[in-house]
Amino acid sequence: MPGDEGPSPTSPTPLARAEQFIWLTARVLEQRRFAFHFLGGDADAVDTALGSYLNGDGGYGHALDPDLRGPLSQPLHTAHALRVLDGLGRCGGQRIERLCRHLTRVSTPEGALPVVFPAPRCYPAAPYHPVHDDPPGELVTTGPVVGVLHRNQVWHAWLFRATDFCWDRVESLRHAHPYELQAAVAFLDGAPDRARAAAAADRLGRLVRERGLAVLDPGRCEEYPLAPGYAPGERLFPYDYARRPESLARGWFTDEELRRSLDFLAAEQQPDGGWPVRRRAWAPGSSLERRPIATLEALLTLRAYGRLPAPVSRPGPGRPR
Repeated sequence: MPGDEGPSPTSPTPLARAEQFIWLTARVLEQRRFAFHFLGGDADAVDTALGSYLNGDGGYGHALDPDLRGPLSQPLHTAHALRVLDGLGRCGGQRIERLCRHLTRVSTPEGALPVVFPAPRCYPAAPYHPVHDDPPGELVTTGPVVGVLHRNQVWHAWLFRATDFCWDRVESLRHAHPYELQAAVAFLDGAPDRARAAAAADRLGRLVRERGLAVLDPGRCEEYPLAPGYAPGERLFPYDYARRPESLARGWFTDEELRRSLDFLAAEQQPDGGWPVRRRAWAPGSSLERRPIATLEALLTLRAYGRLPAPVSRPGPGRPR
């Protein structure tokens, strides 16, 4: 019957649709990252774009993480920068030495990183990142930073106490919220003590399943609890914890559970080619900048699990600066 022929052979692929979305809406950094990861682009171009967020103190600012506006260096920006550099294979060199010296200066007495430092001026920030006069160290920020540095075999004095902080928090988690568990995975995936990391991950996986902190059946999302303060629909799925097959969190889920979650992720691509952001919208600019980041994360996860074509050949990473 007319109209039942199925998709046209010339229909844009999911990757082509995402590319159009990136060129239409993304910051230069996300455009360069997309070109590097999916079009054979040059790592130097990503590095240059990231450098515009670098401050003189060795940290990163200028709304690199869209939830924190203003120029000041903040831990969330540091974690974002390290994810970018990790993807380039450039997480080393003098830049990382300067960054670690910055982290030493700004850490709490226990050697950890808070979510947000108090600022001398009231730069806008997402309401779910409240600013405290004396902010405590948090696993949400410290875990991903420590995990990436360890995975890249960075050695610096700052890491000793920060690593101890992460182990203490991870091994004492009993009532964690999903993003804290996600940060724990980021730490464990890079922790040098692999046997200890595997044991900790096994316990956290049982916690995730017992508390319903991952949506195992996307067709029944509403049956899974929302963490306090989360936006409607702000739930995490297996792929949110196990971004790559080699993650320790991969063992938390059956093949069928992971398959369903990846099917759901692929189907979440919107008509404009981008992926949605599930967290609470609080400012138009932040929401606009966040969607291309979410789109890149979705594409990289789908490709890691073989749902997208393998990356095209590209130049190798340059010398860390």
